[in-house]
Amino acid sequence: MVKVVLSSGSVGQSLAGGQTEFEVEATTFRRLVLELERRFPGLGRQVEESMAVAIDGEIFQDAYAAELRPDSEVVLIPKIGGG
Repeated sequence: MVKVVLSSGSVGQSLAGGQTEFEVEATTFRRLVLELERRFPGLGRQVEESMAVAIDGEIFQDAYAAELRPDSEVVLIPKIGGG
């Protein structure tokens, strides 16, 4: 199972019923997003639109094709806007 960590105070955390950590069965990041949407409606979309992704400590610009191991940790953080 892949460990998913949501940053404290994020919109994602409110969509997940206040949970900050949970486990998801997925072999790719795309499957993880689909499973998040199934379990917590709106969270998958939130991840796609406004969250940065770190998988096993590496930040990804485009994580959709990223492979996940059973012991992977995925951290979801709100994207920082700038200008």
